[in-house]
Amino acid sequence: MDYTLVGLGTAAVLLLVVAGASVNRETERRQLRRLALLERKLDTVLDHLGLEMPAPHLRQVEALLAQGKTIQAIKAYREATGAGLKEAKEAVDRLGGRG
Repeated sequence: MDYTLVGLGTAAVLLLVVAGASVNRETERRQLRRLALLERKLDTVLDHLGLEMPAPHLRQVEALLAQGKTIQAIKAYREATGAGLKEAKEAVDRLGGRG
């Protein structure tokens, strides 16, 4: 068996995988930039109209905190607000009086 051909085939497959992953990362970055731009535009429109977004319903988060279930409260906060992990942890800490 010719191992050179196997090696070249393996290298070609690896290159395709790496190229595909690179394209996906760039697409994701582009989508995140567009989303951030849309959020800024929406914030500008809301400010111009003098409107505010209502605060998310956090009763479940508060109930979980009262039960001492901080991790579940962070998860519930993330689901209610779409916040990232760090932001949610900081917010839940503030709600629980630890921040």
